[in-house]
Amino acid sequence: MSCATQLCFFLILGTAESFLLAVMSYDRYVAICKPLHYPLVMNPKKCHQLAAGAWLGGMPVQVGQTWQIFSLHFCHSNQINHFFCDIPPILKLACGDTSVHEMSVYVVVVLVAAVPFVFILASYSKIIGTILRLPTAQGCTKAFSTCSSHLLVVVLFFGSGSITYFRPTSSHSAGTDKLLSLFYTIVTPMFNPVIYSLRNQDVLSALRRLLLQT
Repeated sequence: MSCATQLCFFLILGTAESFLLAVMSYDRYVAICKPLHYPLVMNPKKCHQLAAGAWLGGMPVQVGQTWQIFSLHFCHSNQINHFFCDIPPILKLACGDTSVHEMSVYVVVVLVAAVPFVFILASYSKIIGTILRLPTAQGCTKAFSTCSSHLLVVVLFFGSGSITYFRPTSSHSAGTDKLLSLFYTIVTPMFNPVIYSLRNQDVLSALRRLLLQT
């Protein structure tokens, strides 16, 4: 039961991260492509609704996904060869054919990860088109700097997740799976506050002072 609870929270939080990144890309799209409409479109009520949708939207799907996985019959050792309860090592413990369950996992991944990623790509295609039409180089630089931290987090999150879950089954190994899982569950979240804070001028000024002192 504790493993099922851990997996459920892991899937829900991962889905929330995916949706939040999509919401942030929409925010950047409105800010750059429709700056005069930004206060009206991204008003506090709309922001609260988008944030609530990002946090709560994936809960029913991921609770159902967790229930489906743990409805399997496990005939191997109950100890998974991993440092947390993730889907691939849990499926390895199951008896019989798990292809149907694996397919359902891919369907859910498409819904909660691929769709937001395509939305992010569409938003940034519009953003890049708008930036390239700006009349001054200073305006282009400022617009790109507005998006740079978000883009870096998107690459880290979706890149590490894609490598982990979309690799061919034949290339899976316990050591590699643990290393990749460690990256996207610990390393990437640790980088997030650093990446976002580096856009803050006060943080940059304090960092420069610290480096000059050393």
